[in-house]
Amino acid sequence: MKRRGIAISLTLAVVAGRAVATHSTRANASVIPKITVLRTPRGGIQPQTMLDRDGVLHMIYFKGDASAGDIEYVWRKSSEEDFSRPIRVNSEPEGAVAVGTVRGPQMAVGRNGRIYVIWFGARAQSADPTNKMPVLFSRLNDSHTAFEPQRNLMQYTRGGDGGLSVAASTRGEVYAVWHAMGEQPGEDHRRVYLARSTDDGKRFAREVPISPAALGACGCCSMRAFADEHGVVFILYRAATERIHRDMTLLISTDRGGRFRAMTVGPWELNACPMSTAYLNEGGQRVLAAWETAGQVYFDEIEPNSLKLLSSIAAPGASANRKHPAVAANSDGQVLLAWAEGTGWQKGGSLAWQLFDEAGKPTGAEGRATGVPVWGLSSVVADRQGNFTIVY
Repeated sequence: MKRRGIAISLTLAVVAGRAVATHSTRANASVIPKITVLRTPRGGIQPQTMLDRDGVLHMIYFKGDASAGDIEYVWRKSSEEDFSRPIRVNSEPEGAVAVGTVRGPQMAVGRNGRIYVIWFGARAQSADPTNKMPVLFSRLNDSHTAFEPQRNLMQYTRGGDGGLSVAASTRGEVYAVWHAMGEQPGEDHRRVYLARSTDDGKRFAREVPISPAALGACGCCSMRAFADEHGVVFILYRAATERIHRDMTLLISTDRGGRFRAMTVGPWELNACPMSTAYLNEGGQRVLAAWETAGQVYFDEIEPNSLKLLSSIAAPGASANRKHPAVAANSDGQVLLAWAEGTGWQKGGSLAWQLFDEAGKPTGAEGRATGVPVWGLSSVVADRQGNFTIVY
């Protein structure tokens, strides 16, 4: 691994939806990764960001009452400073949930820059009044001007709670995942389910269980799905084996969602639900995973050939209350890890972040910002110039 000299500068400003802090890192005067920190537009929470092949930054966020609010979508070209006019995702007003931070909406970018969004409904659907937290889905229409009417993807599963996600490939596959009740009650019997589409999200097959039944799934923990450029599907979730083994677990499919194998990422023995989130991201031709274990946050690289994790790296320093990590890597191999500190049930906190060099060593001082809202978290993206943006 190459080592580079570092110089750091810091600038501050406070404008909603604009940069509140920029942290520049100069590497031999030729590479200048810049870290820009933005507040979520329009006072929203739980932003999700992705960069498409054309360098367009896409974002969704939650707005309104956390128990019955709306999801908005905005985008911004690389040559622009301002985001687009927001488009509401959910066709039923005030029909989305974000309570607990773990239940918020997630997004994927697929073929031709089409946006897919998945979320938990705030109320039962009329077709099934007993299923009180349905898994809802919508996609951007062909003209990219509005979202199509929302759909409930739950065909037979029941008991949605903390975890759902969506991934998309460049070949038209869309993977909607969530965890729900198994054949017996209890989170030690919960399973991760997959509903797969092969036509850009027009139609989905009935959901099928893809996680080992013996592992369970932590009921109030979020999850993350991602499909890389080669069509490999990754799903990061928290198990609940015997209700005490809350191991972070990675499911991987190399046949576009046909079969999955499971591996333990971060062991954690805990007889309670930690209400944690997970993160998967691709950058610099590698896939990164981030998660929480016992109040500390970690990230690791998934080796592209063996599809095994290499060596997990923790945020520097000691802390007992780090949560909701987000991670991104640029084309130079530098990694930015962000997380929340001091947050809890109905309690906001602060944002922290750390830049790592391509050898996994912390670079420069830890960055900090105040004002993570109740139920808030951050999202991280690296652009095509190698700069980073954190939104919270």
